[in-house]
Amino acid sequence: MTDTTLETPAQQRLPRPRNRAAGAVLIAGSGVYFTGEFITAAAWTDPPYSYTYHFISNLGVRGPVTAVGQFMYSPLASVMNTGFILFGLITMVGVILLRGLPAGRRVPAIVLGVLLGAGGIMLGLYPGSAENAANGAPDFHALGAAMAFISGNVLAILIGRSHHLLGFSRGLGKALVLSGLLGFVSLIGYGTILANGTSPVVGLVERGIVDPFLIGLMVVGAALLRQRQAPAGAGALEEIGVA
Repeated sequence: MTDTTLETPAQQRLPRPRNRAAGAVLIAGSGVYFTGEFITAAAWTDPPYSYTYHFISNLGVRGPVTAVGQFMYSPLASVMNTGFILFGLITMVGVILLRGLPAGRRVPAIVLGVLLGAGGIMLGLYPGSAENAANGAPDFHALGAAMAFISGNVLAILIGRSHHLLGFSRGLGKALVLSGLLGFVSLIGYGTILANGTSPVVGLVERGIVDPFLIGLMVVGAALLRQRQAPAGAGALEEIGVA
């Protein structure tokens, strides 16, 4: 049984709300993150930053310092930390702007968006060199990362399963759900690596947690940005294979 059964005939006759503003903001949120990451990584040249080996958080550590078994020296750490904060704020706004979800999905989506936003802000405000953890102080960076990892992937699954309510294709919805599931598989792998020390591919596995749902949100944002108002029944027809 699909979620379209939750809609009344009156709701199905109403036009879908337009989500172009939300789409533009979601694109901007992920775009800010990837731009900040690229610029900061490009400035780390001695030795060169590795997307497969180094943690994402290393980009926000000015250093030089060695922690968690890795040397951290990011000349443009402030750019990455600003990117973390802006990504969190912008993406949270994008989720809040989404229209068309019933209360039973809108409230969880907003909660997840707020958690994702708060996680991004904490990542930027508390750079992750693990020094606080070593000194026995609260590791707010690790907390922010956990919040972002979990809420971002659950949000991707929720939005993907709500494709018929938001007005984008079932295929894209399935892809977004898969991105969230891939994120959780990567999260398990990431935790396993950390529990056993480190690995030459720990950075790649960590990006498997983050990049799929960020790219998914960008693609969904693009779909929402292009959408036109259409009868809600079109979403229901698509669900049963008529459209």
